[in-house]
Amino acid sequence: MAQRPKKPRGAYVCNACGAQQPKWSGQCPDCGAWNSIDELPAASATASRGGWAGAGAGRGGALPVPSEVLSLADVAPEQQTRAPSGIMELDRVLGGGLVPGSVVLIGGDPGIGKSTLLLQAAAAVGARERVLYVTGEESPQQVSLRAHRLGLAASGAGESAAGLGGAAAPGGAAAPGGAGALGGALRLLAETGVEQILATAAAERPRVLIIDSIQTLFTDSLASAPGSVSQVRESAAQLVRFAKLTDTTVFLVGHVTKEGALAGPRVLEHMVDTVLYFEGEADGAHRLIRAVKNRFGAVNELGVFAMTDKGLREVRNPSAIFLSRHDQAVPGSVVLVTREGTRPMLVEVQALVDQSPLANPRRVAVGLEQNRLAMLLAVLHRHGGIGMFDQDVFVNAVGGVRVTETAADLALLLAVLSSHRDRPLPLDLAVFGEIGLSGEIRPVPNGPDRLREAAKHGLKQAIVPKANVPKGGVQGLAIKPVLALAEALDAI
Repeated sequence: MAQRPKKPRGAYVCNACGAQQPKWSGQCPDCGAWNSIDELPAASATASRGGWAGAGAGRGGALPVPSEVLSLADVAPEQQTRAPSGIMELDRVLGGGLVPGSVVLIGGDPGIGKSTLLLQAAAAVGARERVLYVTGEESPQQVSLRAHRLGLAASGAGESAAGLGGAAAPGGAAAPGGAGALGGALRLLAETGVEQILATAAAERPRVLIIDSIQTLFTDSLASAPGSVSQVRESAAQLVRFAKLTDTTVFLVGHVTKEGALAGPRVLEHMVDTVLYFEGEADGAHRLIRAVKNRFGAVNELGVFAMTDKGLREVRNPSAIFLSRHDQAVPGSVVLVTREGTRPMLVEVQALVDQSPLANPRRVAVGLEQNRLAMLLAVLHRHGGIGMFDQDVFVNAVGGVRVTETAADLALLLAVLSSHRDRPLPLDLAVFGEIGLSGEIRPVPNGPDRLREAAKHGLKQAIVPKANVPKGGVQGLAIKPVLALAEALDAI
């Protein structure tokens, strides 16, 4: 009696860490994430066992031909040739421009401006190179309506696009570039099949390929639904392979979960070259784009945009937005000189200390580290003699910016103390410095650059770590160096 062939079993993959499991479980044993394990179809699971082990060396199969191995000393380094995207803030975050063969993943909340930014970048690049914009969520008519609303599309190939001539915008914003009208260089494709997209791209041979979005694509080699772990990973793998073989710059738009992380497998971030996150409130006037991974540039670079009726416009001077000063000095406000990537910025840090009716007073931090706030309050009590056991403490970074570096420690404590004593700090005071658990004021990177940025915006005095004071000083800025928290408290 012939045996019935066994049904091929699929594997189970965690969409948080990418680890494969033999069976489904509620919690991933590798990373500990809950409800993150999805089934990988059997066709994909068996295909992944190919290669040398699947060649059947012990069954008479032919061994694969070995690849050429190079010596590192024989490989000459080549300077990456970057092409401008037409948007200086986007080029800053990318590390200087578009790198041929690179894959960029852009994530953000719905309605934050991902498609708007990429359409504006496509209009700028499309003025000189061929661009293929693949839309999987919208129809070509919807994309055309957005382009007309942004002033990008025009009837004639030689007609200039309205609003992209580099004119200044309110609030220190400037137009993203001087792109012309969308002529034949910007091509539009409404498709969700990866094989059809790659076949069209091979025929069109674009310089830039934009996929909006990766969660809508599917490949015929898998039977799962679009947006599943296996479909997202396999679709991204084929697009990455196409980018490397053809030197095409590929942009992938990714959805985010309610926790703010990119939807789909965590391995997707490891497959691409650059990961950008859009930040900011959907109903706010400003957008921040931050690089959290970049193989061709510095990470933690920050690009600032202003959302207008004509799309996203660059903000060349972000300190003017984050530094919304009062006419008169008020308690609980101080200027912090922070640094995002290669650019120093002035940010106003505000604090409010009030009598708490609760047994456990609240510690709320918006744009700053909440755990570090609790630690700094303990340092203030231990080494400054000022306790906040019965006080609610609220701190905020003005403008929606998120400050994660430890250089904000000294500014945060001085703002809290100013609100607690109801004594305002000088309007022309700039502060930065890291505070250790023993009460010492530690230096931070790029201190002279921060001081010059403060002097450029008209600030007259600064309280900074002693090791950050330049030898020649800074013209027009009275610098007070401090070594310990007690010295900083005496200085104010």
